[in-house]
Amino acid sequence: MDGYLGIIVIVVVVALLAAGGLFLLFRPGGKGAPPVEPPETIPLPEEKEKRPAGGGEEPDGATTTLPPPAEVKPEPKPEVKPEVEVPPPSAGRMVRLRSRLARSQSALGRGLLELLSRDRLDDEVWDEIEESLITADVGVAPTQVMVEELKTKVKVLGSRTPQEVRGLLREQLLTQVNPDLDRTLHIAKHGERPAVVLVVGVNGTGKTTTTGKLARSLVGDGKKVVLGAADTFRAAAAEQLQTWGDRVGAEVVRGPEGGDPASVAFDATAKGTADKADVVIVDTAGRLHTKTGLMDELGKVKRVIEKKATVDEVLLVLDATTGQNGMRQAQVFAEVVNITGIALTKLDGTAKGGIVISVQRELGVPVKLVGLGEGPDDLAPFDPEVFVDAILGDD
Repeated sequence: MDGYLGIIVIVVVVALLAAGGLFLLFRPGGKGAPPVEPPETIPLPEEKEKRPAGGGEEPDGATTTLPPPAEVKPEPKPEVKPEVEVPPPSAGRMVRLRSRLARSQSALGRGLLELLSRDRLDDEVWDEIEESLITADVGVAPTQVMVEELKTKVKVLGSRTPQEVRGLLREQLLTQVNPDLDRTLHIAKHGERPAVVLVVGVNGTGKTTTTGKLARSLVGDGKKVVLGAADTFRAAAAEQLQTWGDRVGAEVVRGPEGGDPASVAFDATAKGTADKADVVIVDTAGRLHTKTGLMDELGKVKRVIEKKATVDEVLLVLDATTGQNGMRQAQVFAEVVNITGIALTKLDGTAKGGIVISVQRELGVPVKLVGLGEGPDDLAPFDPEVFVDAILGDD
């Protein structure tokens, strides 16, 4: 019995020793197994570490809200100013544009020369001559004077060569156009004060365009010009004048749409004085001449300007194609302001160039400027001899 117990004790001791050896063999850090390397940690990209734009929870459970991204404003585009043009001088323009005038007026000249060249000039022929002149808007009174003078000259000459007939007609037309009238634009400065030109006329005659072309012409002659956009009742007028001014570097004074025209005219005159300009040109409202209140307003514009400077020129813009209707406009404007000259537009687009004669006779003031096309440099100082020669054609 004691022998069995001894054997059992020995087996238990051996089992305990074996278990302890195994424990020591396989414990962490033991020599029996190779160490296991921890896996390499790959850092996350910066953008992946950021939280979503809507915010998230901190480890302790607190909620955070990220601010919205800053608004990126586009950089303002630099202002691009139009290139300033250098206009040609006004001298000799009408000679250069004579062909345009001849195309519209030569029918009148050819018709008159043909009638006067007939062997026998009876009453019927003279009636035709008179009708041709009246149709060309020469006017009844000037036509009668011309016909009587021609009758007298023809009787004295007797037989007539084509050159003599042309000479007779040229002489009479020149007499009626009156080359002795002073057609100078009065734009001389008064010491430190600029000259002021007031441009008047009804809408549709080319008034604002003529104002812009005149400014361009004066800049071409070496003048410093300020423009006054006093036609505040027509929305496009100020923009149109601004375009003309920008093209030649002329300052443009504007007011609010529907504002007081006299105020704009006064400010333009003050600006011209401050800038030491040579000429201030004021484009006035061009409402219908039949509205008495608006005509009174035109008189007010002139009076307000005269508180600051002298109005040296009042140019009435007339459309040559309107004929006798233009004459009625001229008469009404002449009652309100002292017109000093006429700018006759679209003279190249009508065969009724006789309005030059009739309007001068009615108003007693000269045609100083004529429009002979749509181009920016097609406004020309009026030359009576070039005008008459264009009507009669080449020799």
